[in-house]
Amino acid sequence: MTIRTGGRILADNLVAQGCDRIFTVPGESFLAVLDALHDTPAIDLVVCRQEGGVAFMACADGTLTKRPGIAFVTRGPGATNASIGVHVARQDSQPMILFVGDVARETRDREAFQEINFEAMFAPIAKWAARIDDARRIPEYVARAYSVAMSGRPGPVVLALPEDMLLDEVEAIDRPRIEPPAQPCDPEAMGALSALLDRAERPVAIIGGAGWSRDAAQDFAAWAEKTGIPVAAAFRRQDAVANDCPVYAGNLGYGPNPKLVERIRDADLLLVVGPRLGEATTDGYTLITPDHPGQVLVHVHPDPAELGMTYRTDLAICADMTEFAADVHAIEREPLAAGAEAHADWRAWSTPQPRDGVAMDLGPCVAAMHERLSADTIICNGAGNYSGWWHRYWHYAGPVSQLAPTAGAMGYGVPAATAAALRHKDRQVVALAGDGCFMMNGQELATAVAHGADMLVLVIDNGGYGTIRMHQEREFPGRISGTQLANPDFAALARAYGCWAEAVDTTDAFVPALDRALAQPGVKLLHIKTDIEVITAATTIARLRGG
Repeated sequence: MTIRTGGRILADNLVAQGCDRIFTVPGESFLAVLDALHDTPAIDLVVCRQEGGVAFMACADGTLTKRPGIAFVTRGPGATNASIGVHVARQDSQPMILFVGDVARETRDREAFQEINFEAMFAPIAKWAARIDDARRIPEYVARAYSVAMSGRPGPVVLALPEDMLLDEVEAIDRPRIEPPAQPCDPEAMGALSALLDRAERPVAIIGGAGWSRDAAQDFAAWAEKTGIPVAAAFRRQDAVANDCPVYAGNLGYGPNPKLVERIRDADLLLVVGPRLGEATTDGYTLITPDHPGQVLVHVHPDPAELGMTYRTDLAICADMTEFAADVHAIEREPLAAGAEAHADWRAWSTPQPRDGVAMDLGPCVAAMHERLSADTIICNGAGNYSGWWHRYWHYAGPVSQLAPTAGAMGYGVPAATAAALRHKDRQVVALAGDGCFMMNGQELATAVAHGADMLVLVIDNGGYGTIRMHQEREFPGRISGTQLANPDFAALARAYGCWAEAVDTTDAFVPALDRALAQPGVKLLHIKTDIEVITAATTIARLRGG
């Protein structure tokens, strides 16, 4: 052992855990860490422009790597700004670790400058929140943070770092790299599943959640194709399997295919592999109720605390996706025709039809993108009705080709795309953002440009908070209040950041502009102007008003 500062010990132990990238907005509370990173070439330091962007990038990076995305922010304002990413990581089951520079130990509990009790603040939304008061224990805390973030249901960990602790010079024993524990299937449970599937006449699988690797996706898709069981994706988890799987039935969530909804209601057995069956996937716990009368529910999930938490579960299987997808091949049954029928329904639903009288029709734009971009393109979006066109019409290629917050957080698309472009320089990356969504983290275009990201950004501008306007028109038709926006020239703004950019306001103009954008290196942005009257891919404001 050698004597090192706490900052040096922390940097060394992050390297030992395989960390190669940190997202940050710097703060004086963790200068000792920044100093250590100056001499740590193994870690790429990505300097962002707001802590919300920092946390979203770490969320996305954790999803892409299956190891915790790492974020560093300062106390008080930095931590509160970053809390949105911790909440998303929790609801989206994304492994991440947020390190928060903190007040010195001797000033704690005096409401010192920017002081917050971070253990109390983050406890409801993190898997674990703690404070490191002894620099000699940094290796222990870091190793535990990685273990907690990756095991069971992945999620966020928050560690507070007193600034004076980071300056302490001590001896510490570094910990070796942590790997998530294997979670094989119980043979008796798999036997019970085989018996249930053998008796089922109308089984449907619903897949999603965390932990879907390429192997898991391919293994499960092959078994589902062999058995003919329709496979639906949970909300914003459409990349759990490649959508060209011959039994893929489409996605649940907001605005699903009515035929898929009917198929779920009519199912006598639901094989739920990975997702929690949250509010969005189940349409407010109505499509699949917590007691689901008349349906057998089999729930496969890596976290025992999730099994039986909300839903009456007829068979609970605690296993990770890779283990289950491999073991399920031992289960055979007479093939069903329902899978091919469900896939045909999805094909028809996901093929855009021109809408008369619409100057900018996003459906054909999505189809044109699908023709021109590579199959493994990573699509990143935040929250908003604009995303519904891609949820409906884009064909995802399997893990990981969709980065979208199931927590419904706005401002996620640009930071997530920046993280994806830096992580996968060999793949095309697209950020989708509504005009409201973009303005919440559009400043991270500066980060993307500064770090040499290559990505396409589409800003869908309808001059309003579209999702809220939709609900407003349903509840209070014609009474517009608080949902209109006055926007900047997004193309000019992007050029000011150093991006290539154009504005597009008609469907016919989209394809030539897209081709010009794709020919450009670096960050390119298309400002797509749409009419808020076309409020979703399926309806208009006039129809919502009863017209």
